[in-house]
Amino acid sequence: MALLQDELKIRKIHELLHMKLTLPSYQRPYSWSVKSANTLFQDTYNAYHEGLQEYRIGSVILHKENEKYNIVDGQQRLTTLSILLYCLGEKNLGLLQEKYNQLSNDVIVANYEILAKRISELPKDEQNKYKEYLFERCSVVQIVTDSEQEAFQFFDSQNSRGKELAPHDLLKSYHLREMNDEEEDQKIRIINQWENVNQDDLNDLFKIYLYPLTQWYKGKSGLGYSSSKIDVFKGIKTTNVFNYAIYHKASNLFVEQFNANGSNELLASRALNQFQLTQPLMAGKRFFYYTLHYRNLLEQVQKLVSKVHTKEQVPSRRTGDLYIKQLYECALLFFADRFGIENLSKAVMQQLYTWSYSLRLVMEAVYPQTVNKYVRGEHERVNYGLGMFSEISEMKNGEELKLIPLVQPRIENQNKEKYRDVYDLLCEWNRW
Repeated sequence: MALLQDELKIRKIHELLHMKLTLPSYQRPYSWSVKSANTLFQDTYNAYHEGLQEYRIGSVILHKENEKYNIVDGQQRLTTLSILLYCLGEKNLGLLQEKYNQLSNDVIVANYEILAKRISELPKDEQNKYKEYLFERCSVVQIVTDSEQEAFQFFDSQNSRGKELAPHDLLKSYHLREMNDEEEDQKIRIINQWENVNQDDLNDLFKIYLYPLTQWYKGKSGLGYSSSKIDVFKGIKTTNVFNYAIYHKASNLFVEQFNANGSNELLASRALNQFQLTQPLMAGKRFFYYTLHYRNLLEQVQKLVSKVHTKEQVPSRRTGDLYIKQLYECALLFFADRFGIENLSKAVMQQLYTWSYSLRLVMEAVYPQTVNKYVRGEHERVNYGLGMFSEISEMKNGEELKLIPLVQPRIENQNKEKYRDVYDLLCEWNRW
């Protein structure tokens, strides 16, 4: 199984779009913005208008499976080209007959409307010439393998050299490769759940919450999450047979079997949680469950914050305010991860709110670097020496949080007035 040398070629768009192209279940939704679709039109039309002999539209990576070609990379461009050609009267392109989810359908309609408008601005004979140019003069580099895993490897390497792909997309492709033994229905079910989550929210989940938390409790920096740092979330491969790996695999299997056979009902307990931010995750399908688990837990935390606090008590008008609010959510999420969301009592929230918002009150400006120093106990102006996440990670009981002494910070009058609701709440809760 390898790269198919006889199919490595420069392929005209006309030839490519008349191949048996399919969208595999793991493909992300079609998500190109109206701006991106319009840019593709503008670039190709300008090339036509300037009389360029050939206009190259990047590369596509395909996985050949019998007579069909699964699109591994290039779906966004090829779908947009198909929409554009549809607007030019080409109604029988196979790619538009593929099954897209509702998120994709909405974007396809939006891009169709803008592209149809742009095409309607051209005279009829101009439309025909432009269509012929797209088919015969526009081309792509076609890369085909007969191995799905190798196709993903090309996909990763292509994106590491070009425009950087979102880290969570690289993680998705990595963990799909670890699901070779899973049933196709299982893959489809998992990927549909994943793709139905807003992709910007997924990016924020890893960048703002999960990556920093997995670093902060170790006393490390939580800044700079990117595709170069995704190893944190690659987890333990199923083929790993070292002692530590066997222990964690066995733990995951036990929890899954315990929940699946109804043992929790027998013991009148809730389903066991198999994820912990301080423990390694398992590669493959469990990565997707891990991600969805923490997305749901974060949503519960955010709802609790909205219920307990007024908007003035958790301000988010300024960028620095937002950093502090996210820090507070991180603290609550990490505590809930270790001790359960039901143990986020009023006393726990008071302690973590005081710790988080003390930084806001002593600083005129807050940056990610400010927060990054503070969480590791390195900020000289408040709670110096206290690494809150390290402390929580070593607690045996959530009640220990209340024993951590928080010093009343020195607050300038200007900040007292600017954050009056925050200051008043901290004074009330801490008897300052």
